[in-house]
Amino acid sequence: MLTLNIVIGERYYSKDPQSSELGRKIVSEGIELLAELGFESFTFKKLAHEIGSTEASIYRYFENKLKLLLYLTTLYWAWIEYLIDYNTHHLKDSEEKLREILKIICHLNDGAESMEFAGLNMKALQSVVDVESDKTYLTKEVDVINNAGLFRGYKGLCHKIAMVIRDINPDYKYPHALVSTVLEASHQQMFFALHLPSLTEVSRESDTSIEKQVHDFLLSTILKLIK
Repeated sequence: MLTLNIVIGERYYSKDPQSSELGRKIVSEGIELLAELGFESFTFKKLAHEIGSTEASIYRYFENKLKLLLYLTTLYWAWIEYLIDYNTHHLKDSEEKLREILKIICHLNDGAESMEFAGLNMKALQSVVDVESDKTYLTKEVDVINNAGLFRGYKGLCHKIAMVIRDINPDYKYPHALVSTVLEASHQQMFFALHLPSLTEVSRESDTSIEKQVHDFLLSTILKLIK
């Protein structure tokens, strides 16, 4: 079992949640409660009740629930970036590297199951990101959040994958647009398959897993576009 600990910058929180047992509990139980209730119904009052603490103690760590969601999504993308680095550093062929990256994005990489990430339920965090991550930027505060550098981790991940696409085809004009679209589509297609099935051919009734169906769709789309 490989245990990972990734440091998230201080601009995401008021007090580092990794610095205390209470802070770590806020993060771990916050993931579980967000996955269960959804962002709209989630409150610090409910989280405080869940962890046997007070709202005030949670506010000492995070300014509001949007800041907590930003912290969690940044943690998730840092985990994905680590998996990409860990599983592709030995690959020389760029197309082979891209195929491996897509497996990781679509949760088909076996290595992820053998890693414990800061003691967190990564399956629940994946669910939170799939359903709630767009709320971090579909807000009136998006420019303020962006100017504070809170999307830097996501942008860095997009750029890393875009450079792999550029290696495959230096003449392709839209590597960053394609990568950001693919990252969003990987979540949306899984969500649609579960909740809005008429919007996708990806089906929960198929003999093939939803993750594999999404992977195959995205892989065929990317390769056709960049070639």
